[in-house]
Amino acid sequence: MIQRSVLLGLLLVSTFLLNACSTGAYFWQATTGHLGVLAAAEHIDEVLSRPDISEKLRTQLRYVKEIREFSVAQLDLPDNRSYRTYADLNRAYAVWNVVASQPDSLTLETWCFPLLGCISYKGFYSESNAQALASDLRKQGLDVAVLGVPAYSTLGFTPDPVLNTFVNYPAGELARLVFHELAHQVVYIADDSMFNESFATAVEELGVVAWLAQPGREALKTQYEIFDSRRNAFRQMLAHARDDLEQIYENVNQVDKQKLLELKQQRFEQLLAEYAQLKASWGGWSGYDRFMAEDLNNAKLGVSGLYTQYVPAFKALHGLCDQSFQRFYAATEALGKHSREQREKLLAELQRGEPLSFGFKCS
Repeated sequence: MIQRSVLLGLLLVSTFLLNACSTGAYFWQATTGHLGVLAAAEHIDEVLSRPDISEKLRTQLRYVKEIREFSVAQLDLPDNRSYRTYADLNRAYAVWNVVASQPDSLTLETWCFPLLGCISYKGFYSESNAQALASDLRKQGLDVAVLGVPAYSTLGFTPDPVLNTFVNYPAGELARLVFHELAHQVVYIADDSMFNESFATAVEELGVVAWLAQPGREALKTQYEIFDSRRNAFRQMLAHARDDLEQIYENVNQVDKQKLLELKQQRFEQLLAEYAQLKASWGGWSGYDRFMAEDLNNAKLGVSGLYTQYVPAFKALHGLCDQSFQRFYAATEALGKHSREQREKLLAELQRGEPLSFGFKCS
């Protein structure tokens, strides 16, 4: 029998991942999809006790146990059943998210749900279902991207397992992902994906630095720093492209539509050339090839900005709270209670190191 709390969690998962309200089919696929994930989960200790698992998986699951204990003891993240089980889904991604935007804007289209408000994507447990929605949205003239997602958070309503879709990440990346998803269980503000994702990204970045600073992790730290430097360079490249495209789209009233689309196409071609140069500087490392090859458009650039826009602001808030994660989380929750306009003003002030408005402080 499924407990009442789990039933509530499944309802929230359905609305969180996709527009379950629109048809019963959507609700059904969300519910059965997540039930399938939960049904496949085994306690990590039980998996480790089996003699037939690979040494790679054994090593990675041991890292997960260390990461999970660190998340509670040092980062004040929730001490619950999440990331204490493991599930092999026999597929490359946990879900596929569909994002969309107008052809002359980086602002993402949103879908609104009961309890959780409006979010900037629709998620599916079946890639074919995601592609079907993407096809319909493209027919409406939208820029659309389908993004394979290795992990998602149910905000603590059900125990999120470690999945085969990310368990083999390098140890630093594995820690980063677990910290990120657990952060969503700490603070979640309805209708503000950028706030939520930037906060979780700040937690992951602060957390992984602390985890890798422990004695005996020098080799893992070096490995992570190489990858992280590449990621930061890639993010900066995308941010520059977003800034340029915003300038183009702001001039929509000053140029004709055809000219705007030509300028847009030129900027995306420039982005591809910039990536080729960046890749060459990495000695040909191809970690972002798929991102650049599929659905490279406004929607994909728009969603990439959700995760990083306010990360420096949240890190500044962590510093304002004397590096106390407990106080940082409380301050973030207090920040989230302000109106969107006030939140954005405060985050901008934090980002610039200015005095904070509205009497806001870390108490």
